[in-house]
Amino acid sequence: MTLQYLKRDGKPDLAYRATKSSEKGQNLPCLVFLGGFKSDMEGTKAVYLEEKCKERGQAYIRFDYSGHGSSDGDFVDGTIGIWRDDALDIIDALTQGPMILTGSSMGGWISFLVADRLGERVKGIVGIAAAPDFTKNVENEMSAAQKLEMEDKGFIAVANDYSDEPYIFTKALIEDGAENSFLEKGLDITVPVRLVQGMKDTDVEWQTAHRIKNALRHTDVHVSLLENSDHRMSQDTDLEVINAQIEHILGFNTAQ
Repeated sequence: MTLQYLKRDGKPDLAYRATKSSEKGQNLPCLVFLGGFKSDMEGTKAVYLEEKCKERGQAYIRFDYSGHGSSDGDFVDGTIGIWRDDALDIIDALTQGPMILTGSSMGGWISFLVADRLGERVKGIVGIAAAPDFTKNVENEMSAAQKLEMEDKGFIAVANDYSDEPYIFTKALIEDGAENSFLEKGLDITVPVRLVQGMKDTDVEWQTAHRIKNALRHTDVHVSLLENSDHRMSQDTDLEVINAQIEHILGFNTAQ
């Protein structure tokens, strides 16, 4: 689909690609894909799910947070709360009615925060290696030298396994992440949740999926652990499981 931009007063323009529903899928909830930290909407999972939505005739949106991909803004200015609001702005401008949120890594965290805001409009969440509260892990793993650097510069740079550019973690990101964390305090949402997690994930330990389940105050939460999958979750078998969970929420099948 054509790359488009959501213009916002006083905020960076957000890049997105939107697929409209066909007559076949006009009664299906729109699927919204939320990407991960420093990722973009052109990744394998985002594109694959677009094709699956087209097959079902289902409306679909993928987008880049501010400071990510093709969107405007500087990455280092972003926080979990800012990127959550980016998602809410996209949803408010481009959708009406029900939706399913599919969040990868950090996008899984943001999906829960969005669902908490939108209530009954959200009909389900599929978390892919969902990483709520990951900023706490960053903070806890900082060395004494990094803590001093954070206080002095306001950020630290950490090696990135997926790019030659390091991850930049700012003090604002860490502080905002603490305000938006929910694994310890819990979260009141009442929509079906499907969590797909690789057991070879070195970025998000597989036990996180069970911590998410325990933090949600309802019972319709299912965890799928994939023995041979890593954080990318982009193997054909991974993609098939992710799509199956979406279709389960849609009522297309009963297998989990």
